[in-house]
Amino acid sequence: MGLTTHVLDTMNGCPAAGMEIALYSTDGDGATLLKRLVLNPDGRTEAPLLDNASLRAGTYRLRFDVAGYFKARGVDLPEPHFLNQVSLDFGVAHADQHYHVPLLVSPWSYSTYRGS
Repeated sequence: MGLTTHVLDTMNGCPAAGMEIALYSTDGDGATLLKRLVLNPDGRTEAPLLDNASLRAGTYRLRFDVAGYFKARGVDLPEPHFLNQVSLDFGVAHADQHYHVPLLVSPWSYSTYRGS
């Protein structure tokens, strides 16, 4: 399955449909944009971020537009926002395995883990 993600809005108890995300490959302080996507009604992408053939061992960054998502839902956010863009930097050691990087998020907190 390669690399996948799923975002759940813990403030509203639903998938984060419509959230914009970006995937980067990273090398030290540098980052190369690989793709930008919008999450579907289930809070997922329509296809893996990277399929098995495209996933390589290395380091990556997923950037989630948290403030943009909650503003679009009509949440009254303070200025400046507590969370704006949430970036998750992670490593892929075994490109032959499935890497699932979910995000549980509200305007004030987030958590992640390596899912299955």
